[in-house]
Amino acid sequence: MRAVVWHGREDVRVESVPDPALQEPTDAIVRITSTAICGSDLHLYSKLTPIMREGDILGHEPMGVVEEVGSAVEHIKPGDRVVIPFNISCGNCYFCNVQLYSQCERTRDRGRLAEAASLLGRGKGASLFGYTHVYGAVPGGQAEYLRVPQAHFGPVKVPEGPPDERFLYLSDVLPTAWQAVAYADVPEGGTLAVWGLGPIGQMCCRIALHGGVGRVIGVDAVPERLDLAARYGVETLDHTAVDEAGLAVVEMTGGRGADAAIDAVGMEASGSLVDSALQATRVQVDKARALRECAASVRRGGTLSIVGVYAGPIHMFPLGDLFDMQVQIRMGQANVRRWTDEILPLLTDEDPLGVEDLATHRMPLEEAPRAYELFQKKRDGCIKCVLRP
Repeated sequence: MRAVVWHGREDVRVESVPDPALQEPTDAIVRITSTAICGSDLHLYSKLTPIMREGDILGHEPMGVVEEVGSAVEHIKPGDRVVIPFNISCGNCYFCNVQLYSQCERTRDRGRLAEAASLLGRGKGASLFGYTHVYGAVPGGQAEYLRVPQAHFGPVKVPEGPPDERFLYLSDVLPTAWQAVAYADVPEGGTLAVWGLGPIGQMCCRIALHGGVGRVIGVDAVPERLDLAARYGVETLDHTAVDEAGLAVVEMTGGRGADAAIDAVGMEASGSLVDSALQATRVQVDKARALRECAASVRRGGTLSIVGVYAGPIHMFPLGDLFDMQVQIRMGQANVRRWTDEILPLLTDEDPLGVEDLATHRMPLEEAPRAYELFQKKRDGCIKCVLRP
């Protein structure tokens, strides 16, 4: 089969690799019909090279048609149309039973590298498709076929008929944004500030407004992203047009600050000179400008919801100020199956979340290298790219 293979920093190629096969009774083989590039994939493309290996197959936002199932898989069968959640969870361990599927005990990588990658010495969470050697080294879904472990629980069956993009984002974008908004816990009619208007940020804004949040302020600098958010009723702020975007949001909210803020940027943020220097000298692996500005926008007693991915410690993080302001912080990988049953009824012909108005680029799998470059450099108005094997 053909697959998107990692070869080094900013070097991905589409190559022929062995077809996957069933290995466990709980496996399934899925023929991929659509698979998307995530902002988190850009971390692997350009930053997290120490925990990648040449030949890794990328991708964790796939859907397709079931080709084969193991003997323990009963809720799906060959011919079914399914979306594959990005985290691999068993459905019945302690953490799965409390719906923390991203922390599944049975799929956690117990290897030395995964343990060493945790500053707290606690290792990492559940395995993820196509996402490094600290999250299970599981081959990803930017490919023609995918072996799906824990298929007795993970795959989400979706209806036949509508286009793939009606359901594709159940794999990651929609549950991640849904959880970020749930964690933000904005009071009815309140104000939410969203930092970063990439795919996750766009959906955070739409989900919040659909759920009754009174006012959403979206912060970014890319004109196409700002324009797309504005079409859905978001007040937009170009952070390059003000000195301090966090304080600008405070001014926009009568000097009090937003009830909650979501950091949907993570380590890909354009950093300050200090952040850039810390990153270049490997003192700090992430740029934290967006996180600091986002934190500065929250009112006292508000909530900071972090959904953008960070990989390491953040220097000069204003923990004391947030303590003084009594700001709650909530964060973490999305527990995908926790939210899919709530989201699926919204994926109707009315399309209230605009899921069919998110992808800006649809390309054959063979053009993945160009798609990665477009997405990383934000060229040609690229906000979301869907690959078609």
